[in-house]
Amino acid sequence: MAESKNNIITHGLSGKVGDLIVFSQRNGKTIVSRAPRDKTTEDTQNQKDHKRKFQRAILYSKGVMSNPDTKEEYEAKVDRSRGITAHNVAVADFLNAPDIDSIDVSAYTGKVGDLIKIVALDDFAVKMVTVKIENGDGTLVEEGQAVDNGAEWIYTATANNADLSGDKITITATDNPDNLTEKSQTL
Repeated sequence: MAESKNNIITHGLSGKVGDLIVFSQRNGKTIVSRAPRDKTTEDTQNQKDHKRKFQRAILYSKGVMSNPDTKEEYEAKVDRSRGITAHNVAVADFLNAPDIDSIDVSAYTGKVGDLIKIVALDDFAVKMVTVKIENGDGTLVEEGQAVDNGAEWIYTATANNADLSGDKITITATDNPDNLTEKSQTL
């Protein structure tokens, strides 16, 4: 893909020229690219799944854009200098689940009030982080929501846990389109 800069001949052009090139407008600039070729094979299942996910992302974005409150949230992340619109931001948010970067259990000793710190990131925003603590045999010790302090998510233990050996802590991070990411750590 090439960008036409201040060219009086191609300025404002849009459309296909024969079977060779396509002109399009993006962010006030004329973009020149190779014309797409006709597809000769059927999509693989992976390609079909990807197309379906992208269709759902477009529907999510349309829903976001029709609600003034959520539209305003996405508008705040717009980068007009790069041609990024609120629609682009919403589609990307739908397509990208949050990442759980780290789980710090160094302050968790099994006592009420102990802290577990989680760093969870997303391309737009992490909406919620939940923590689940299970004993080595799978019995539930406790579960609940962590609190966002701006830099990390903090979970404060609400139950005593006498034996930590083999215990599993499972963190789940959720973003606005309800994408889930789960990460477990064994003590």
